[in-house]
Amino acid sequence: MIFLNDDHIQELGVDWHKLTNLVENAVRTREAGDSASPLKSYLRFPGTKNRIIATPAYLGGESALAGIKWIAGFPDNIRHGLPRASNLIALNDAATGQPLAVLRCNLLNGLRAAAVSGLMLRAYAKARPDVDIRLGIIGWGPIGRLHLEMAAELLGSRLAGISLYDLQGVDLSSVPEPLRSRTEAAASWRELYRRSNVIATCTVSESRYIDEAPPEGSLLLNVSLRDFEPESVADVRAIFVDDWQEICRENTDIEQLHLRCGLNAEGTRNVGDLVCRDGLAEFPGETVFFNPMGLGIFDIAIAGHYYRLASRRGLGIGLE
Repeated sequence: MIFLNDDHIQELGVDWHKLTNLVENAVRTREAGDSASPLKSYLRFPGTKNRIIATPAYLGGESALAGIKWIAGFPDNIRHGLPRASNLIALNDAATGQPLAVLRCNLLNGLRAAAVSGLMLRAYAKARPDVDIRLGIIGWGPIGRLHLEMAAELLGSRLAGISLYDLQGVDLSSVPEPLRSRTEAAASWRELYRRSNVIATCTVSESRYIDEAPPEGSLLLNVSLRDFEPESVADVRAIFVDDWQEICRENTDIEQLHLRCGLNAEGTRNVGDLVCRDGLAEFPGETVFFNPMGLGIFDIAIAGHYYRLASRRGLGIGLE
């Protein structure tokens, strides 16, 4: 059994094509019926906004693994110089149940989120080969930065422009040097929203603020899940989720669309439709609204990849 942390993950490196392929393969494995991902469980601390989310999952296929993600969200930590979220993943051998690894890696949570967005972004770019991508990222924290890295690697020269907005401002020196000439700091989220055709919300906003319809034909990567007023996206037909039961709860934008605008499961498509049934072909040129709650199989796929890579390279700390 080995222990891995963020330093080990950074030493092993980030290949966005590989990580996106891992997410796609996990979807195909799920479609084949060789996975299990029960609903997440929320442990809440009375009288606070603090919570810890448990996400168990089994992912079969050639390298079957089981495990659980245990991620704590303590919003006031930032006042004390501590991370808002603390992530831990335990992996078990799927054949014997024996524990194989513990990964204490906040980075893995961001890698998973961006790789899942990458799955949709790649499909969107493939479906619209003549469209130059103007990427807007609302929220310039760790998740927003990983989304820019992912998009730059997956899109290459098709990434024509980048707009960034954050309530705390954006220092363009924090943008990777090769991308700075294509990047601007927007004065408001509205300015960014209106000039972008791919928009990623990567915030920790306590209230919904996006109250206008998206640009026609755009892709909305709703990473933070609680940024859109339901009426702003009520006319969007191409609504994709990872799993309806998982996403239609916990005050997500999808739940609010369900409660206030009558959206139901039949009015959405899922990642299986996207990957295995060319789901975007049903909506040529239309606006796409992607809402992934984050299935545990994606965390297991990416954690398993780094566990196997570390084992081959002799990295990690051995545990008894």
